[in-house]
Amino acid sequence: MNAQTAYVESFHDPATSTFTHVVFDGEGGHAAIIDPVLDFDPATARTSTISAQRVLDFVQAHGFHVDWILETHAHADHLTAAAWLKRETGAPVAIGRGITKVQERFKALFGLEDDFATDGSQFDRLFDDGDSFNIGQLVAKVMATPGHTDDSLTYLIGDAAFIGDTLFAPETGTARVDFPGGDAHKLYRSIHRLFDLPVDTRIFLCHDYPQGREAQALTSIADQEQRNIHVGGDASEDAFVEMRLKRDATLSAPKLIDPALRANIRAGVLPSS
Repeated sequence: MNAQTAYVESFHDPATSTFTHVVFDGEGGHAAIIDPVLDFDPATARTSTISAQRVLDFVQAHGFHVDWILETHAHADHLTAAAWLKRETGAPVAIGRGITKVQERFKALFGLEDDFATDGSQFDRLFDDGDSFNIGQLVAKVMATPGHTDDSLTYLIGDAAFIGDTLFAPETGTARVDFPGGDAHKLYRSIHRLFDLPVDTRIFLCHDYPQGREAQALTSIADQEQRNIHVGGDASEDAFVEMRLKRDATLSAPKLIDPALRANIRAGVLPSS
């Protein structure tokens, strides 16, 4: 991985415990927006763009050209603002090629319309493991990190890694694997790919669920290897899989899973009904 400095501004949405990250190559330069949030009120089924507008205001105030809107995966806990930001910025929307498997599964589960495409064509770019792209002067590389979902990616941008839902803060652990296509073995191996990154890589989380502290977007490889309650301290793959499956059996479904996935497998374009 290259040693370029990636500048990052993170925006926290307390309603969904989600971080949206803006990564850029310098003042007035080029930027990418990662995992943007569309506000959704389940009581009224109404959306708003308050959270996304904060991100857009930051981008515009600093004169950035938005090169990409990047999804680490099709989220089940919030709706993406990718479609709205694409309209506002003209930037293409990208996700992992595994989205096609996610679309196939949820087309069947949700009974979606017969002509709903499951080839990922709702997105402008489907990334494969090892792909590279640019954000201005920054070189970005794609690392497939499946396990939580089929389409989960990590974006390695300069000296930063945006890891989606693979890991949470060390005291919180790791992502669940009980969604269709989830796999605890794959998640363990994906996490250990992250552990093999240069030790000074900055790790940016998609979610934080703090108890008695402020939400934090940033963690480190060393801290995760040593202290993560699920995979730290040389935890074996078999022990991790056993723990993860037992824990997931006790979890309730995310409260926004239905509207979130209906929108997110469409790159944030809201369904007509």
